[in-house]
Amino acid sequence: MCLSIPSQVVSIDKERCTAVVDTLGVKREVGIDFIADEVKVGDFVLIHIGYAMNIIDEEYAKESIKLYQEIIKKMDEDGA
Repeated sequence: MCLSIPSQVVSIDKERCTAVVDTLGVKREVGIDFIADEVKVGDFVLIHIGYAMNIIDEEYAKESIKLYQEIIKKMDEDGA
């Protein structure tokens, strides 16, 4: 099973076809080669093995992030 957490694009290097994304406060570089549409700073994307696979709706992304944060909080409370 693959779990993809929505990540927000914070910067883009068009020359290298990469972007820096923020995933729940963690920033990392990912490839943007596989996305047909133009990726813009502020877009939300789904990442798989180091590559942004598609741009997703902001409302959906924010709701998903909220749910992931609730899961993390619950796991911390339960000591998991």
